[in-house]
Amino acid sequence: MKSKTAFLCGPGDLRIDEVEVPQLKPDQVLIQTGACGICGSDVECFEGLSQEGRYDIGPYTPGHEWGGKIMEVGSQVKHLKPEMKVTGDCVMACGVCRNCKDGLMPSACLDMREAGFRPDSPGGMGEYMVIEEQYVHQVPDHWAYADGAWVETFSIGYFGIWGNGGYIDASDTAIVLGAGPVGLSALMTAKASGASTIAVDPLENRRSMALKYGADQVVDPTAAPLDKQIMDLTGGRGGSVAVEASGNDAAIASLFDITGHSARVRLIGHSVGRKVPVEIGRTIWKTLSITGSGGTKDFGQRTIKFMNAIYDRYDFGGLNTHHFPFDKLHEAFDMAIHNKAEVLKVMLDFEI
Repeated sequence: MKSKTAFLCGPGDLRIDEVEVPQLKPDQVLIQTGACGICGSDVECFEGLSQEGRYDIGPYTPGHEWGGKIMEVGSQVKHLKPEMKVTGDCVMACGVCRNCKDGLMPSACLDMREAGFRPDSPGGMGEYMVIEEQYVHQVPDHWAYADGAWVETFSIGYFGIWGNGGYIDASDTAIVLGAGPVGLSALMTAKASGASTIAVDPLENRRSMALKYGADQVVDPTAAPLDKQIMDLTGGRGGSVAVEASGNDAAIASLFDITGHSARVRLIGHSVGRKVPVEIGRTIWKTLSITGSGGTKDFGQRTIKFMNAIYDRYDFGGLNTHHFPFDKLHEAFDMAIHNKAEVLKVMLDFEI
């Protein structure tokens, strides 16, 4: 069987080739792709601004946000069947190294793979993909394939609040810095949990999206000092939960000014490789709890259940601001690269 599949060979070098689909191993499933999102990390790898994409090892198929349909299963596959709608994990822990057996996060795995970032773990930017059963999750039949492609993104915002001992409820005021795809996922999670919610983003279109997807109030951090705006909105108390989903230096530094006493600070936005000056001493007298979030351990099925519970409350399809057929892959990347201010999510659609 042949598959038209994308390969990122180096910075700016993205190709579509027709390749033979590999033979299934006993623990693998063959999936026909229905939709695949273009993540900001995919864009950064394409631009040569991120080392996460390992084209230094060899060309790889991008796409860690995907939804599809099972076509065939290996002889040892027990819980998945043909015709099921599915999605899959991005961070693929081996499950057998010492860190995995110690119960550490997938990001601690000594033999970790990442779907859509390495030659040994191809992603969803191709007509077909092959992946091990343990990384695949069934999604409801009534979901669109693009909804399945949102599970990986949503899991980051969801896990960012509820994972690693996190919690939130109706007594909380949650501040989410960054109203991109992950930030909106965190907002929906916080609102569904009953919290009061404030979204912070300098882009007007993202603030407008935030109001549709869980924000009670929105703030433009460029309009006035952010700490003053937050304290005005919270009666001087600050947030009891603060989720940093932007990776922006100024946003990270502001966390210690906009949170209240004993607040939970949840770090999601990527800032690896940069030193960000912060007033860390405020964590002492405010007794802040700071938690990082990378590699959502055992949250695939929980994310799907959570999304399905709020499925009728939010228009998940409306999160995809731009759609392109797969054969317009280069136009899709151009849109994601050159229109970052207006794009929320570019979704690739496949014939299925």
